[in-house]
Amino acid sequence: MLRVIALAAALAAAALPAAAQVRIGLMVSATGPTTAIGIPQKNTGDLLPRSVGGVAIEYFQLDDGGDTTRGVQNAKRLIGEHNVDAMIGPSTTPIALAILDLIAEGKVPLMATVGTSSVVEPLDAKKRWVYKTTQNDDLIAAALIKHMTRNGVKNVGFVGFNDPYGENWLKVFGALAEKAGLKMTAVERYNRTDQSVTGQALKLIAAKPDAVLVAGVGGPGVLPQITLRDQGYKGPIYQTHGVATDDFIRLGGAKVEGTVLAAGPMLVVDEIADANPVKQVARRYMAAYEAKFGAKPATFGANTWDAWLILERAIPVALKSAKPGTEAFRTALRDAIEKEREVIGCQGVFNMSADNHNGMDERARVLVTVKDGKFRLLPE
Repeated sequence: MLRVIALAAALAAAALPAAAQVRIGLMVSATGPTTAIGIPQKNTGDLLPRSVGGVAIEYFQLDDGGDTTRGVQNAKRLIGEHNVDAMIGPSTTPIALAILDLIAEGKVPLMATVGTSSVVEPLDAKKRWVYKTTQNDDLIAAALIKHMTRNGVKNVGFVGFNDPYGENWLKVFGALAEKAGLKMTAVERYNRTDQSVTGQALKLIAAKPDAVLVAGVGGPGVLPQITLRDQGYKGPIYQTHGVATDDFIRLGGAKVEGTVLAAGPMLVVDEIADANPVKQVARRYMAAYEAKFGAKPATFGANTWDAWLILERAIPVALKSAKPGTEAFRTALRDAIEKEREVIGCQGVFNMSADNHNGMDERARVLVTVKDGKFRLLPE
């Protein structure tokens, strides 16, 4: 009789549904040419909570080395093998664009941590599965153009990556610059892995621009600026939020002094007003990161942290209508993210909607310059 009871109990336990567990995939470029972005994102992944609202969270983190083919393979693994309910990443724009079809086919919400707005704009059926936790290019470009016009710049030279990041920046900046009365005197491109851009720098200098905008990220974003200074260019140089890392200053040294960029307020968290809503959130994240890794995080890590803050609010909502591991749950999660309002992150405040899967406004940017080897706040 006892054996029969035990067998019945075992069968009943087997029939019970497994405890709810949400699976999240993390895609990073912790190796390769964009480690300045990928390493803080990888480290931040190690800080993310392992439960929310009593529900366990399991993470699967894969490194793509900045290689698009490998990034696509990783996305297939996360969706096909690990059956993730959501993904955070990747670190680079080319990989993000390369996996859009996989994301849409798998119906998996993606919290993209890349710079270019082209992953969420124009918003269509495919991109409806994608959200973005970095500032859109037009938000950053508008701040740079405002500074340029205020300081007498009439014409601008441009040098950017020969990939979707650089091309989207050229498109967005060019359109806004034209509206502001700025003339583009020269446009040059280079690859992330290039070791020299002397030819491009000389062509830019020959066009005699009042200022130059560099559209690159991480360490490769430093190369054109160093080369321009080495070739004698003395005008102002502007950069995008893609170089908002201490590595930019470490690699560029004196040749990046005076650089102007627009970036998230966390970059100069000690100088922003105490009333700024992101200040306390950013400081809590930075303290947790420094306690574990012994160094302050680059702002790129904050994009991963902000992605979690958004998911943290959306997951309990989705759990009310579906079980993790199902298409119904992933759809509910996507819809819940789209309805989130006033989510205060390290990089800004997010107000998602059916028309806006970035949701950031002017609170997500500040003007910054490099002075005495440090990023310093500039009045906008």
